[in-house]
Amino acid sequence: MPTSSFAVPIVDISPYVGDGGDVARAEVAAKIDSACSDVGFIQILGHGIGVDVLDGFTAAMDAFFALPLETKKAYRTPPRINRGYAPPKTESLSLSLGIESANRMNDFFEAFNVGVEASAHPEYTLPADDYAENLWPAEVSGFEQGVSAYFAEAARVARTLTRIFADALELGPHFFESFTDHSLDVLRMNNYALPPGEIEIDGELTGMGPHTDYGIVTVLWADQVAGLQVLGHDGSWNDVSPVDGALLVNLGDLMARWTNERWMSTVHRVKPPIVDGSIKRRRSAAYFHDGNIDAIITTLPSCVGAGSKYPPVTVADHIAGKLAGSRAGVANSAAQREADRVRTAAAGA
Repeated sequence: MPTSSFAVPIVDISPYVGDGGDVARAEVAAKIDSACSDVGFIQILGHGIGVDVLDGFTAAMDAFFALPLETKKAYRTPPRINRGYAPPKTESLSLSLGIESANRMNDFFEAFNVGVEASAHPEYTLPADDYAENLWPAEVSGFEQGVSAYFAEAARVARTLTRIFADALELGPHFFESFTDHSLDVLRMNNYALPPGEIEIDGELTGMGPHTDYGIVTVLWADQVAGLQVLGHDGSWNDVSPVDGALLVNLGDLMARWTNERWMSTVHRVKPPIVDGSIKRRRSAAYFHDGNIDAIITTLPSCVGAGSKYPPVTVADHIAGKLAGSRAGVANSAAQREADRVRTAAAGA
């Protein structure tokens, strides 16, 4: 059961979006450090994404997901290509941690992914599969424009956050730039609204299984609808929905590795509410800021302490193991620490 003491901190990052001055920025960095240490999830205000951009983006999402299923399936890609459409029950996020779903039911969401293309960085020779070309549904007028406008804004917010992280960790303002100048970023649009009567539930419905995010930081837009749950330190699952105008931010595994778990990649899941046998409408869009494919992530010297909990890893190998679990059904054997936290929560539930 959720605990009454659990809360996701709210932080206004506007001093970093505008010229807030050193004192105001230091206050923001301290609040972010506290939130990353205690919860790993943050609600951010003052991010600067305009209502017009959000309205255009959500309209594009709605129009695509309203298409017939067979039309949407034309935009599927092989599991190794993190682009295009994923129909309901084709992925299992818990397998990204090497954990089989308790009810052996894949996650009940549909999604559409776009990401950074190799052509955006002609100065590098980038792997075509990882930096694949995007698919833009011709059936939806304005889809590319609406999604691209939000993608650019979410990218800006993600980089603003890494600047704040650098200050909070006393690394110098430009520390993360060499790890993210051709970052493997993906925007995943999720939809949990399926027509009533289309499904038969043969077990507890899993909107999105327990998992940690893979990369550096995730910027999440979401409806103010119950469903997202965050794992507390006591093993409880706690409901989280954004306050008015806020984006949700959570850390990924690579940040936990960098900081030797001074900052955690928090386990979370989605449990869509069921009303009279149908799923209540819920949408979200997660911008994953994952780092350069060739970057090597090692524990920060200031965080080593008595020893590093993680060996060095390339972004390429880490992300490949995670995606093989969620998209191709190959259980990830390299996420033991995160998996143990999920198993502990399940045992105490």
